Amino acid sequence: MAAELTAHELIAAHRPTLDQALEAIRTRAYWSPHPEHPKAYGENGSLDMAAGKAAFDALLGSRLDLGQPGTDDWVGGEVSPYGIDLGVEYPHADLDVLLPAMKAGQKAWRDAGAEIRAVVCLEILKRISDRTHEFAHAVMHTSGQAFMMAFQAGGPHAQDRGLEAVAYAYVEQVRTPDTAEWTKPQGKRDPLALTKRFTPVPRGIGLVIGCNTFPTWNGYPGLFASLATGNAVLVKPHPRAVLPLALTVQVARSVLAEAGFDPNLVALAAERPGEGIAKTLATRPEIRIIDYTGSTEFGDWLEANARQAQVYTEKAGVNSVFVESARDYKGMLANLAFSLSLYSGQMCTTPQNLLIPRDGIRTDEGPKTYDEVVADLARAVDGLLGDDARANALLGAIVNPDVKARVEAAAGLGEVALASREVTNPEFPGAVVRTPVLVKLDGAKPDDEASYMSECFGPVSFAVAVDSAADGVELLRRTIREKGAMTVGAYTTDEEVEQAVQEVCLEEAAQLSLNLVGGVYVNQTAAFSDFHGSGGNPAANSALCDGAFVANRFRVVEVRREA
Repeated sequence: MAAELTAHELIAAHRPTLDQALEAIRTRAYWSPHPEHPKAYGENGSLDMAAGKAAFDALLGSRLDLGQPGTDDWVGGEVSPYGIDLGVEYPHADLDVLLPAMKAGQKAWRDAGAEIRAVVCLEILKRISDRTHEFAHAVMHTSGQAFMMAFQAGGPHAQDRGLEAVAYAYVEQVRTPDTAEWTKPQGKRDPLALTKRFTPVPRGIGLVIGCNTFPTWNGYPGLFASLATGNAVLVKPHPRAVLPLALTVQVARSVLAEAGFDPNLVALAAERPGEGIAKTLATRPEIRIIDYTGSTEFGDWLEANARQAQVYTEKAGVNSVFVESARDYKGMLANLAFSLSLYSGQMCTTPQNLLIPRDGIRTDEGPKTYDEVVADLARAVDGLLGDDARANALLGAIVNPDVKARVEAAAGLGEVALASREVTNPEFPGAVVRTPVLVKLDGAKPDDEASYMSECFGPVSFAVAVDSAADGVELLRRTIREKGAMTVGAYTTDEEVEQAVQEVCLEEAAQLSLNLVGGVYVNQTAAFSDFHGSGGNPAANSALCDGAFVANRFRVVEVRREA
């Protein structure tokens, strides 16, 4: 296969970016090569915005032919949470044809080496970045995210996470030198001398099982970690969010072919309605790596049953914020209101339980009772979402009927401090938009515990009354240990309480945010600096992204001979 992109060209274009990424993960400082603002793309940002929308519109009702082997049918059926029938058709694969074809290209990809694999991956990310506006609409109309969030989280932030995975993959592969000369003295006899060669080899085919809410943000780390370490990657999107990952596969296949590699190193596995191919794929012997984001139930099943594969899961947990005292009461309320509202709480990092002492808290505005704190937070959310235009921009749309049902059922779980209301979206009348519901629960009542100790995914939060700071810390510990947590937040002016909360999070391996009152929120993380999840509690068995996330996707094989 003749390469249109030479190794020299790829290294010249992307090695500087790779080096910057390596420095960023070393220092943990802020860095991103992908602009967050829509107008930063193209010579004329507004024209690029229009072009991206036009490109998305052109996809509607089309057939996305990826040129994959083994296509035996065409499938589709995505309906946007905003009420639009996408009508896009995707290839359905005969796995007995597709999987051998994918494996065939791995030898050349393995032999290319870590640097070439890395810069090819960066070229894929660059081309995705050039189409960020188009991808933003694809993410918006499959996840229900509002456009600006879909643009940022589904575009530059997802691309950052993919690049981060490539950087970690490169670091781990070059940790061992390519060759070594080994000499062992033997006293008066001639020394023993060996020449050794070390080669990172892929495990096999990686399977990425996509999620509905963040198809690119959650999909790119595993995809690029596996690809950069020499593995072929099969992408199995969520049936309601195929388009963003299908476009990703399309770009990857094009770049691989232009770089002289087999495009079948990356392929799509779309499914018929109700087919449920994830379990079938996950237990096939060709699949040696699995990346999964979604429900705890299926994540647990994968960990127990996909025994032939290295399984990386991000499942679910019960995220808590412990409010013991506040040095900036208004700032705390504003920060929490935004965290509860963003994308209708449909993030694995959104706080669910607000642990508040029943005797109240100390603040810079004087003492506040439990009831006052809850009422003030309800007013803060109401104020944030009082204008429907702003509410639509923050909330997006409810991603599926199950979330809507949970919002409606939450009102029956306890005293409602803030009722959810319906918001109309003039641009998309078919969108289901709901503001958050906040329910007061007594942390000492067994019936209430059943509610707050279960994940309630969506815009539902519980104000849980605890007897004391010590009880709040202990409930925080038990929640993380038993249910897991992707995030933990705490507000306190007491040094002993702060130390106690930190110790809980260190012992239970949960990521902690303390006293956030500005423009950084507990449910947001920055690539190259923040770890998303820890891999150390039941919410996830891996972290995005660290060395452990990439190092076991390949093995090092040694060939030694006498010098």
